[in-house]
Amino acid sequence: MSHQLELALTPEDNRRLAQFCGPQDAFLQQVEERFSVRLIRRGFQLTVLGSKEAAAKAAEVLRRIYAQAGDEGGLTGNDVHLVIQAVRNSGSPPAGTDGHAGGGNQSGNQPQHEPGIIKTSRLKVKARGPSQLRFVENMFSNDINFAIGPAGTGKTFLAVACGVQALLSQKVQRMVLVRPAVEAGEKLGFLPGDLSQKVDPYLRPIYDALYEMVGFERVGKLIEQGIIEVAPLAYMRGRTLNECFAIPDEAQNTSPEQMKMFLTRIGFGSTAVITGDVTQIDLPPGKPSGLKHVLKVLDGVPGVTFNRFTARDVVRHPLVARIIDAYDQFEASVAR
Repeated sequence: MSHQLELALTPEDNRRLAQFCGPQDAFLQQVEERFSVRLIRRGFQLTVLGSKEAAAKAAEVLRRIYAQAGDEGGLTGNDVHLVIQAVRNSGSPPAGTDGHAGGGNQSGNQPQHEPGIIKTSRLKVKARGPSQLRFVENMFSNDINFAIGPAGTGKTFLAVACGVQALLSQKVQRMVLVRPAVEAGEKLGFLPGDLSQKVDPYLRPIYDALYEMVGFERVGKLIEQGIIEVAPLAYMRGRTLNECFAIPDEAQNTSPEQMKMFLTRIGFGSTAVITGDVTQIDLPPGKPSGLKHVLKVLDGVPGVTFNRFTARDVVRHPLVARIIDAYDQFEASVAR
């Protein structure tokens, strides 16, 4: 049965209203499509038609995006998508829409902070949605954190942001960015340079995040000084990482032995954030993933958190979430 809700947009501001509606009412159409509702606008009055639940959630999204339209920087289609996602998934407000979008050391070396907020020299990064918020808070309160889930959920970006904040506030002395040297359908031997240089292209998402948060020139200087270190996982053997923020990315491509080796490198005053997607393993057939293995080994160990993301947490184009779901359904049907 169709339900009708009336919504008044306040304060009445024509510039805000234009941002709220989007180019040719694109943002209103976005809400209609995602909730299967119909919107009728007369000036600053909106009528929402649809099922009772859908109309209520659509109205909540409209309230939030109208409030956000008055913020500096305006409103984008991605902002609308994130608000829709937060309301559809939990009904709780997103922690924010700036930036991309468990840990801080138990020794208490992390500062007091606003929940879900990570401050870097060039960005204030706000967690988007409950999964990201939980992940950020876990990084502030635990020494070893795993972030597991599909691409586009903000795992690596948030980990880098937290590491940058810890580095700039001198809570750690350096950042170490690590990646297993496993080819994703390509051969490392065809790339120029030594092993470290061969791995660099595979860490491009981390570099891009660093450039956005710190600046290109400053990142270069920090790498030259060894304050930011980029290394293949194999280079970690025999080392102890004290006062360090370490991020092993693409951890699904580690072996159980490599995962154990890395985790036992963690020294005093350090935080490790291990990210990966267990659905995109590039290891040879029959070789077990260290990330899958560690989920069982460290389950319930104090000081270690496992932060799980799903397609519902994707903060990229909404089509990405549908693609991930389609692959999951297909692979489940093949397995049966």
